[in-house]
Amino acid sequence: MPMNALPVRFEGDPLTIDLHMHSTASDGALAPDALVALCQERGLSHMALTDHDTMDGVAAARAAAAETGLCVLPATELSTQWRGINIHVVGLLPDGARGDLVAGLAAQAEARERRSRKIAERMEKVGLDDALARAREQAGSDRPLGRPDFARALVAAGLVPDMGRAFAKYLGNGKPGDIKALWPYLSEAVAWILDAGGVAVLAHPLRHGLTRRKRGLLLDDFRAAGGQAAELVSGFQNPDVTRDLARQLQERELLASVGSDFHFPGGHLAPGTMSPVPRTAVAPVWTHPRLAACLGQPAPAA
Repeated sequence: MPMNALPVRFEGDPLTIDLHMHSTASDGALAPDALVALCQERGLSHMALTDHDTMDGVAAARAAAAETGLCVLPATELSTQWRGINIHVVGLLPDGARGDLVAGLAAQAEARERRSRKIAERMEKVGLDDALARAREQAGSDRPLGRPDFARALVAAGLVPDMGRAFAKYLGNGKPGDIKALWPYLSEAVAWILDAGGVAVLAHPLRHGLTRRKRGLLLDDFRAAGGQAAELVSGFQNPDVTRDLARQLQERELLASVGSDFHFPGGHLAPGTMSPVPRTAVAPVWTHPRLAACLGQPAPAA
């Protein structure tokens, strides 16, 4: 699928926007200030930093963007469980973390520590000696570990040829390193976001290998829990499937978000680079009243 030369836009919308990216505060390769610089270089007007189960990089990102004209929306990507599947929910949080979300993020950090130890135990059983230390070495810092760190450790140890194979064999849904029991239920995480005055967005709903019917059930449960939007486009997608997802969102009166899910430079994705948004009646998430102050208007010129 061809890469867009410029950040993607909704038809007729002036914003150049990416609402799903990661920094070194979780499993991204760039520090928050370096990510902001890259987003500015890429011509973005608005971005959200959505590190996994943390908002530790948001202050640094906003400070770096203060004089650039780039709007940085505080956000996080929460890990949850739904019917035995690991589901991520992005919280777009114009007022930052407050209310139940503060305790929720603390609980997520503790859960990540417990989870990393359990994943390490399972990876040692499949041949990755001293797995926790090896994953920590790959992380390069004391931040909470995630499955990509273990995937890189498996590659470095020569147990798999690449990260894709690491997930397919050891770390993806239903594999030995897929630990979900420690995550809150989908509805609980959505409640944390709403309590903080944020907008709950279902992350990359096309990436779970769900049938159309089961994806509809996920969207139904998410909407019933108070979720307001889903990522219509996340990275590169089949255009026919994207149009079908747009129909599912419209049927449920969910808003549409977009994001690259950027993690590191040099890959096939860059900030703001993703498949085109199809012609659709679904409104973009930045039209939600809670986001109007930051995302309702284009950022001023630097």
